[in-house]
Amino acid sequence: MKTAPAGGTVRSARPTIGVIADDVTGGTDVAVALRRRGLRTLLFFGTPPPNEDLPPHDALVIALKTRMVPSLEAVDLSLEAHRWLQSRGVDLTYFKYCSTFDSTSSGNIGPVLDALVAALGAGIVVTTPSSPEHGRTQYAGQLFVGDRPLAESHMRHHPLTPMKDSDLRRLFAQQSPGKAVLINHESVRQGAHEIRHRADQAAASGARYAFVDAVSEDDLAQIGLVAVGERLVAGAAGLAGGIATAVTELFGRSDEGQPGRYTESGPAAVVAGSCSARTLEQIERMHRAGRPAYFLDAASIGDAEVLATNALEWFDGLPRNCSPIIYSSVEPVLLSRIQLQLGVQGSAQILEHATGLIAQGLVARGVKRLIAAGGETCGAVVTALGVTGGLVGNEADRGVPWIHIHGGQELFLLLKSGNFGDPDLLVRASAPMPEGN
Repeated sequence: MKTAPAGGTVRSARPTIGVIADDVTGGTDVAVALRRRGLRTLLFFGTPPPNEDLPPHDALVIALKTRMVPSLEAVDLSLEAHRWLQSRGVDLTYFKYCSTFDSTSSGNIGPVLDALVAALGAGIVVTTPSSPEHGRTQYAGQLFVGDRPLAESHMRHHPLTPMKDSDLRRLFAQQSPGKAVLINHESVRQGAHEIRHRADQAAASGARYAFVDAVSEDDLAQIGLVAVGERLVAGAAGLAGGIATAVTELFGRSDEGQPGRYTESGPAAVVAGSCSARTLEQIERMHRAGRPAYFLDAASIGDAEVLATNALEWFDGLPRNCSPIIYSSVEPVLLSRIQLQLGVQGSAQILEHATGLIAQGLVARGVKRLIAAGGETCGAVVTALGVTGGLVGNEADRGVPWIHIHGGQELFLLLKSGNFGDPDLLVRASAPMPEGN
């Protein structure tokens, strides 16, 4: 071990970071946070096969689809990813969860972390959902969305994971028996040495998890200097970026000679399933821009294949290169009615299956830039297209990168979390291009 400039400790050699993300958009978000800071980062959708051939890398990111599945399934899938990462010599395992900490009262953040702690024999786990660039900060153990406590933000009315408490330790206590403590902002402001001291004190008292206040990128960089020496760390993309900052501060960038960025081109289409306020606003901007739009009405047509067939027939009647949107996103009141009629799981399964079929049909019809909005929607698209991974390309918005997919034909995917992006992101990312581009 050697001493970090700010007082934390890190390995004497550059550590390899392995990330397990609980959804597809979370995987892309954390991958770009690592790549932006100079780490050679490979992104995979699902656990790769044992014999996957890997180019030189500093970080491996596995994007799973475990946020909303039953806890036992989430644990099994996460442990499978963990075993693969360990087989590739990962030094630091990072469990990436959403920056709004959204999950059910029973999981899956707590159960997955408990399982990883046991598998790695990890000591105290440093964690924070803070991601200031996305307006998420932790102060006094409370999670804020912009200037509002989590429970007073739009997340209070989330249709699947309503967040009605802002206290991270109380939220986490519903999911895990592990003792969780707070390392407050006063300690963080004193730097990595004090954070390390407080974490060691907490571990000695029997704590398993330490939620660390962070309201700025500088805070995350200090936490990163501590976290880079751990076996297991957890948080949103913000802390992953702090760890990457620490690694490059201690060892320098290692991404020189990486493939150049690709220019995203070709016909575009958008598929959207998120019911978040931001995605609904982005869809409204698509309407205002005059883009052709098709609504997937699962309440009227409860058959995924019929929904997909009708949508693709509509697409076939459009002018070339018009960058349309096909969406199932609705306001919370209407969503509640649909879920009452079809059931929460039933409506989700119908729309995800339909979305996957639509994605296949759009790519078969020559779409080269496919934009997906919403974590479950992105997961359905990636699964249906059989995408296993790709190169992180240009960011269409902060934390929302294009992914260049390798395969028989050129394809660019933009996988957007429901709450991410400015209001014009979908309009801008799907802008029609001259024929031949």
